[in-house]
Amino acid sequence: MEIGIKAVASYIPSTSIDNLEQGRHFGESAEFVESKLGALVLPRKNPHQDCSDLCVEAIEQLAKQQPSLEKENIDALIIVTQNGDGENIPHTAAIVQKKAGLPKTIAAFDVSLGCSGYVYGLYIIKGLLQAAGLKQALLVTADPYSKVIDPADRVTSMLFGDAATASWIGHDPVFKLGSVLFGTDGNGAESLQVKEGILSMNGRQVFNFASVNIPRHIKELLAVCDMSEVDIDAFLIHQGSAAIVDTIARRFTDKNYFIKDLKDTGNTVSSSIPLLIEKHAMNSDWKNIVLSGFGVGFSWASALIHR
Repeated sequence: MEIGIKAVASYIPSTSIDNLEQGRHFGESAEFVESKLGALVLPRKNPHQDCSDLCVEAIEQLAKQQPSLEKENIDALIIVTQNGDGENIPHTAAIVQKKAGLPKTIAAFDVSLGCSGYVYGLYIIKGLLQAAGLKQALLVTADPYSKVIDPADRVTSMLFGDAATASWIGHDPVFKLGSVLFGTDGNGAESLQVKEGILSMNGRQVFNFASVNIPRHIKELLAVCDMSEVDIDAFLIHQGSAAIVDTIARRFTDKNYFIKDLKDTGNTVSSSIPLLIEKHAMNSDWKNIVLSGFGVGFSWASALIHR
């Protein structure tokens, strides 16, 4: 039986930062914030919330929306995060298992990947289900960068938003998992990293990496799938910034197939792609969709999902 995405739900904190106001504080124009960054609002978790709390909120939303999802029958849980609870010991997935009331028979672990993590997570789960004969799993993304952002750093504080998503993965999916390609280049490790608890980013290096490598990677995926651009209904790529999405889209014949939607969330790291899937794909008539996540590492992954 085919394995894929059965449903997606999300949790976005109600507390947020007005990014236009923040931009004025840093001397940036409204036009720059809107056209280059793309985020007008940046959600922020409450101080009492940790990563696991965001994960549980997303899982509860998924359970509420999908009455046929029975927690006691979930076989595996993967949490994609680089900013888990406490100091990352124990793993956040174990904490979520308890808080969400998931069975003790579950396989639960974290995947320490950033913006490429959702695509990686999909295929880790696919392999796990196939290898172990399991039936269904939850893929949860939550990477609250607010835990490591310096509010005085213009580069990072105006870009990242907090959010969490939960995807139900299993048989009889809405979207099946097709071909996938991966990539890693540790030469970019210092471009986006945490030192002494504070996030630092070389925005130009990250931008150049994405604008050069990701269009080529997507086209390589299309060749592997024996498809062309016209066969794809939508490209759902990581929402790093409005400028990154626009630049990648211009490398293709019709940039309108690239969905850009980050004005109310900003860059939510591993949650950006599933947020797009939830909002734009699940209730659409799209048949073929390309996903592409890229960022910290440098790490990237592109995949075809299809009905």
